[in-house]
Amino acid sequence: MTDVDAVLFDWGGTLAVHTEVELIDMWRTAAHVLVPDDLVSARNLTRQLAEVERRSWARTTSSMRSSRLMDLLREASDELGLDVAEAVLATAQEAHLDGWTQTITHHPAAAELLSDLQRSEVKCGLLSNTHWPRSFHERFLERDGLGGLIDECVYTSEIDWIKPHPEPFQRLCDRLQVEPERALFVGDRPIDDIQGASAVGMRTIWIRNTYAPGDGLVADVVVDDLGEVWNALGDLVSS
Repeated sequence: MTDVDAVLFDWGGTLAVHTEVELIDMWRTAAHVLVPDDLVSARNLTRQLAEVERRSWARTTSSMRSSRLMDLLREASDELGLDVAEAVLATAQEAHLDGWTQTITHHPAAAELLSDLQRSEVKCGLLSNTHWPRSFHERFLERDGLGGLIDECVYTSEIDWIKPHPEPFQRLCDRLQVEPERALFVGDRPIDDIQGASAVGMRTIWIRNTYAPGDGLVADVVVDDLGEVWNALGDLVSS
């Protein structure tokens, strides 16, 4: 392991820090639009919407088929008999996404790490399992000064498969014009990120967290924080 052409990052839990339920603020806003002036009903509806999302993620985990935000909104509308999609989209026209999801932040070390890689002429990519459209992610990346530091992004809401399926990893490598064997993936999820990337030939750095590594963890390097990644790269990239 003497050189890499690209370093690829997971988003949620790696570059970004957020609550466990990414869309909870959106569900809460939609609930208050749908049942105004009834706080108890709005809270109950918020829980129902979050449960629809939880089941959707469970399906994607077992099938590795991707899901999109509009699919999720249609499912919620059909199940609850309410126009959830209209409530969400109407609110989106009136307020910035940041107003829904103030809990979304990027790791304090993210900008410096990506800048260091850019100066080293190493390509940077981002790969996220997500319901969200690209515009949602780009809003946060631009807000926190990361947009210009990432060469290519692949969001599974735009393709048919999610990590750990090989297709998302290969798609990002193709866009970056690098071979998987010349890329290194940084992520926090042992199966989705580390095993998925390893299976297509990438080297990996696992950011250790509350996810159990399991017997099949094959990370090349293990760290405890994103701020340790630059030093962990060692001689993989030249400064």
